Amino acid sequence: MLQSIITGTEITLTSFLICTAVSLVLGVLTGALCMYKNKSSQSFVIALAVLPAVVQVIIMLVNGNIGTGVAVAGAFGLVRFRSASGSAREISLIFLTMAMGLATGMGYVVLAALLFVIMAVFLLLLQAARFGAGQADERDLKITIGENLDYDGLFDDLFETYTRSAELSRVKTTNMGTLYELEYKIVMKDPHNTKQFLDEIRCRNGNLNIVCGKPVTREAL
Repeated sequence: MLQSIITGTEITLTSFLICTAVSLVLGVLTGALCMYKNKSSQSFVIALAVLPAVVQVIIMLVNGNIGTGVAVAGAFGLVRFRSASGSAREISLIFLTMAMGLATGMGYVVLAALLFVIMAVFLLLLQAARFGAGQADERDLKITIGENLDYDGLFDDLFETYTRSAELSRVKTTNMGTLYELEYKIVMKDPHNTKQFLDEIRCRNGNLNIVCGKPVTREAL
């Protein structure tokens, strides 16, 4: 069942068409997986759709030729310097499509399909379980105060009332040193009380700037 449909060094038209069809189908499914609950550019999704077939044809052309294999490896290495770095999720999907292209290029079409099913189910389960994600009520809070105020413990009572946790992550001066900008990592007890929470902070910081929003995710591989 997991055996290659390519026998020997000869590649028949039938085996080529079967491998190409499987590569294109798996590529389209990978593109759909990438778009599921995630924002991706059209060009990247199209690239995912065609990448397995491209890798498959390259592997078929190499077909045991060491010299050609070295040249192909060099060509793939040059792609790194002509491409903008993507998110960890996008890079992972690129590796998945390349692995499926390698499998179909060697004739292991069932193995390629099985690999996609396993990885797709695994990724969806991790996403549904919010594996690696922060708390849903986590917020980044930036508060601007005047230089005459002592920020140490200034908002502790409000944090105790409205948040489950609050941590001062950074302090910097602004406006030629006349203002302080405090950055906190907070977890709200009840997100519906955010407006009331911010209103009480405004009364205490002299109605200066306040910014509250979800943490910015910096993806890296």
